[in-house]
Parts: sequence; structure tokens; C-alpha cells
Amino acid sequence: MAENLKIEKLPSSGETPTVPGENIGLIEKIGYGTGDLASNFIWTAMTTFIVYYYTDVIGIAAGIIGSIMLFSRIFDGVTDVLMGYIIDKTKSKHGKARPWLLWLSIPFAVSAVLLFMVPNVSTFWQVIYITITYNVVSLVYTGLNVPYGTMNSLITQDQYQRSVLNVFRMSLALVGTLIVSNLTLPLANFFGGQRFGWVLTFLIFGLIGSSLFYLCFRTTKERVRPANKEQQVKTVPLKESLKTLGKNKYWALATVFILLTYIFNALNSGSVIYYAEYILDNTLLVGLVTTAYTVFILVGMVIVAPITKRFGKRNAIIVGELITILGYLVMLIDVTSLTFIVAGTIIRGIGKAPINGSMFALLGDTIEYGEWKTGIRNEGMVYSGGSMGIKVGSGLGAAIIGWVLAFGGYVGNSAVQTDAALLSIQTIFIYIPMGITILILFMMFFYDLDKKYPQIISDLKTRNA
Repeated sequence: MAENLKIEKLPSSGETPTVPGENIGLIEKIGYGTGDLASNFIWTAMTTFIVYYYTDVIGIAAGIIGSIMLFSRIFDGVTDVLMGYIIDKTKSKHGKARPWLLWLSIPFAVSAVLLFMVPNVSTFWQVIYITITYNVVSLVYTGLNVPYGTMNSLITQDQYQRSVLNVFRMSLALVGTLIVSNLTLPLANFFGGQRFGWVLTFLIFGLIGSSLFYLCFRTTKERVRPANKEQQVKTVPLKESLKTLGKNKYWALATVFILLTYIFNALNSGSVIYYAEYILDNTLLVGLVTTAYTVFILVGMVIVAPITKRFGKRNAIIVGELITILGYLVMLIDVTSLTFIVAGTIIRGIGKAPINGSMFALLGDTIEYGEWKTGIRNEGMVYSGGSMGIKVGSGLGAAIIGWVLAFGGYVGNSAVQTDAALLSIQTIFIYIPMGITILILFMMFFYDLDKKYPQIISDLKTRNA
């Protein structure tokens, strides 16, 4: 196996070179995107409303919920790596990643419904129930999300096609976010509110999600095989596979990037309901603020693929984060004004388009770098980092919401909050996410794989020949 090869440096100006490959049909692109649409019918609803449901519907203290979610995310970090290894060992007539969408779609929907069926018992037993069901949902989600992310690298090696697939994925994910953020509260209230209304709402979301996962399974195809012929028939040991991740600096950067992005996403989605109720004085504004954000991400996603092809993923992400910071500066003009909040949200949405449109394609490119550097291709293990980033980031974001609210003295269901509690709500909606954006911006200057990628593919094809 090849070790520590030197990469020929490519020019730093002009169009970012891409690797030619098969053209993926429109039906397969849409079909691939429906996998994240399916996830978001359940996962986004959970991340957006779960803390609110536990604190204001069930009545559990925010600090307890934050601690539960942090524990779950640490647990997820282990299961993600194990699931990545399981994918790399999977050999079936449907491939190594696709079959998991078929096998786990229904269990995911069922477990999500159970999450909201918190029994009317003592607080202690409610906390036990929440801890168990939340971890079960996370475990099943791992079994779906790691394979789903891995599929991007198995469908094609073409950088541009991967970016296009990721655009379809994230665009349909945002459609799911848009639907769920606008329908969850109205549906739950329509069905009577309280536990029953939420359970029935998630039963509907679960049925839709399972159907979409099956559609994703049926319309996609795995094509990419390892350059090392021996690895096509033999499984790389777990210890050796883990070592390859340690040698892959771009995988580490991409994983941390996804982790920080999903902390940002969790804060953004989970804090908006508190901000709408206590700062803007109207919970129905959740839909307006979320819609403004999501629609303009979708608008920006239309041009993400050609921009990343021309300038590279890293450069597009850097510009996007700068635009996001501008959006927050607009909000800070008057944090209590709906006009400035919506205007800043629209600007943030435009800025987040290249981030959402590039991050998983970014992770996919690190697979070839790892294979080029170590001789081992381990898509499942690499994408376990992406899934770990999603869930640990989402959990940390939710935990931060609970902790900051508790620190500020927030009291669920209280008609009036203290000034400290109101400041804590502003902190989780504006100040912490803006700080994360600045951190990501700085970190991306160290990612320079875009220019090296074509030479890496050329070397891999030479080895394969």
C-alpha cells in the first residue's frame, strides 16, 4: 500500500479543476435528495421543538434536558464510528450503504413517535424514559444517516457531480425543514395539543419519512469501488481503518467543520421559538423567521454547484460565512425589531447556501485523499465522522440552549421572564452562533484540498490500472 506520496501542487488561480466522471441522471439526483428530506421530517422537528416540548409541555427543567442530550451525543460518537465500520464490512446485492435505508426506515419512524409518548408519571421516571427513548432514536438515526452520507461517495467520484448531489440533498432537506417548522405547532394544536397532539403529529411525519427513505433506496445506485483490488474482497481491520483517519488531516478539518455547523444549526433552530415568544412576543413568528431563513438558503443553492466548480468549495464557504456575519450585524441594530431580525435572517440564509451545498461533498473528497495517502478506502468510517459531527453538534447545540437558559434563570411557561433570562435567549439566538461563524471562517483557511484533488484521482486511476 502506498504511503505518504507527494502531491503535485496545482496553480492557485483560475477555475478549480474537476475530475470527469459519469453523469448522474435527474431521477437519481432527486431520489438521493429524498433521503435527507425523509430524515428532516423527523430529525429537524426533534431538534427544533424537542427542548421546548420537554420544558414547556412536559415540564422538565431545561438544565436536565441539556445534560441528557450531551450524554446522548457522547454515546453517538462511539456508535457512529462503529456504524462506519459496519458499512465497510457490509456486502449485499444492494451494495454496502443503500440496504440500511431499507432495513431501518420503519424502526426510525416508530422510535421517533415513542420519543413523544412521555408517560404521565413522576419527574424521575419521565427523565429515565426521555433518556432511553432519545438514545434509541439517535442509535437508529446513526444506522440510517451514516450509510446515507456514505452513498454520495459511492455513487460517483466526480467532484462536480458530488456537489450537485449534495445540492439536491440539502435543498430537499431544507424543504423538509420548511414544511416541518411551519406545520408542527399547528398540527400538534389541531390534534388537541399536549402529548396526544405531538404524538399524532410525529406519527404522520414518521409515515412520510419511511416512504421517502424507501424511494431513496429504489432510485440510487452504488458505482465506486476501491482502487486496491484486494480491498474489494477483504475487509480492513477496525484498528487499521481508524489509523487511516488519524493520517487524514482534511477529514479532521471537514469533520470539525460539520460539527460546528450543526452546533450552529441546533442553536438557530432550537432558540427561535424562545426568541419569537419572549423577544418578539409571538410564537407564530417561528414559521416566518424559519421560512425567511430557509427560502433564501434554497434560492442561494441554485447557484452553489457552478460557483463551487468555478472557485472551489472552500472559497465558496469562506464567502458564505462572511455574508452570515453580515446578517448578524444587521440583527444587532435592534434585537427586538422583527424587521431587522427578518432582514438579518434573509442575509444569513443567503450566506448559508454555499455551506449547506458543500459540506458533505467536502467530506466525500477526503475519502480519495485518505485512499491516496494510505492505500485504504473506507467510505463508511470517513462518513461516520460526518454523522458524528451532525449528532454531536446537534446535541451540543441543544445542550447549550438548555444550559444557557438555566444559567439565565429561564422558567418554562412563565408569562414574564427576567432580564437575565431574556439576555440568555438573545445569547443562544445571536451571540453564540455569530461566534461559531467566525471560528469556522478562520478554520477554513487551512483546507486546501480542492486544488490537489484532480492529481489525487489521477494517481488512484494509475494504481487501479
